[in-house]
Amino acid sequence: MWDWATFFHYLHSLYLIKGAGISLALSIGAMIIGLACGLLAAMMRMSRHRLIREPASFYVWLFRGTPVLVQLIIIYTGLPQLGIKLGVISSALLGLGVNEGAYLAEIIRAGISAVPRGQFEAARAIGMTRTTTMRVVVMPQALRIIIPPLGNAFNGLMKTSSLASVISMEELLRRTELLIQVQFKVLEIFIVAALYYLVLTTLWGFVQHRLEAHFSRSVTASARSRDKAPQLGLAGAVIAHDAT
Repeated sequence: MWDWATFFHYLHSLYLIKGAGISLALSIGAMIIGLACGLLAAMMRMSRHRLIREPASFYVWLFRGTPVLVQLIIIYTGLPQLGIKLGVISSALLGLGVNEGAYLAEIIRAGISAVPRGQFEAARAIGMTRTTTMRVVVMPQALRIIIPPLGNAFNGLMKTSSLASVISMEELLRRTELLIQVQFKVLEIFIVAALYYLVLTTLWGFVQHRLEAHFSRSVTASARSRDKAPQLGLAGAVIAHDAT
């Protein structure tokens, strides 16, 4: 039978709250690794040189085509057989991070590809380097496209982080399972854990909304600045963008 006393007791359990904090920290760390891997892979996939493009394509194909749970197990239990021994935290961060990077690579590549090619050509015509073009001209426009799916990816990552429990990472789900083995209150404690995940994703939803509004406003303001100074050409547009 349902036990309300157990439910309310563990609803504010410090043990589970710390587990939720570990899950959040794990998700943030994995997202940072994923962004680094995704950005690098996206740039490599957009290269004209096959020797640069193909390894990135293989990385995306491999990690998007295999379950993240299998990847975590291979990293934690398989790599030691090759002489590479990683701890639980390192294995969880690496496994979740490189898997997320494969998906983020496609998100970033799609956002950059959505920027009109004329922007690249005009920036090159006034002597901008590729790095400056990406930083000043392309990325501010691409971010408006990238941010929504990127935010959804982090939302999913916070729930996917529960898979790290299979390698004994003591995040929220693992601590929930340990409590159940002692208290034998399966439904009550699992629902408490589900509520914690719901709180994390809901709070992130507010943050994502603010980020989307911020980058959308920045791009809109930049476009208005360019419209106000058409006689200056692209150089004036870039100066106007920097001023915003």
